[in-house]
Amino acid sequence: MTEDPTGANPRGLHFIAELANTVQDDAEASAAALQALLERHSGPPFTLTASDARQLREATARLIRILATHDEDQAAEAINALLDEYPAQPCLVRLPGRPWSLHTKAPQEADPTHWLLSTTGLALGLWLSERGRCAWGQCAAPDCDHYFIDTGRRTPQRYCTPRCATRVRVASHRAQRGR
Repeated sequence: MTEDPTGANPRGLHFIAELANTVQDDAEASAAALQALLERHSGPPFTLTASDARQLREATARLIRILATHDEDQAAEAINALLDEYPAQPCLVRLPGRPWSLHTKAPQEADPTHWLLSTTGLALGLWLSERGRCAWGQCAAPDCDHYFIDTGRRTPQRYCTPRCATRVRVASHRAQRGR
């Protein structure tokens, strides 16, 4: 996963949020759509089949359950279960123009699902241990259910984008003025 030294893409976690949102928005996301998502985030060069896409969508459901969890102990338990089932083999990688970063190396015979769950298990585990809390969530806007990764340092993030936050603030302001 591509890393951004500015922190805008911590550990490739924005990939996890985009994958969760893609599968949540389209329960039948095609192999081509999932492959394009992998390519956008500099994932491994898999050639996904329809069967791979189905397995990735099922695996993503496990990730969504973690992203929906706010309890650190429950999240750690779910992440540990992933890492037990799909052990991550960490290695340092330097992508062109980037600093060294920790990635996972899946066994040679690993399928895309193994890669996905070992990679995301390690990434979520590192993020939880660094932040000391579930630094992710689901948008609090009433008309949005997208997931996000909280990269802020102070107040926990509540909305997936500034656009959703603005919509909620404007609606609240209008409701107060209408009283």
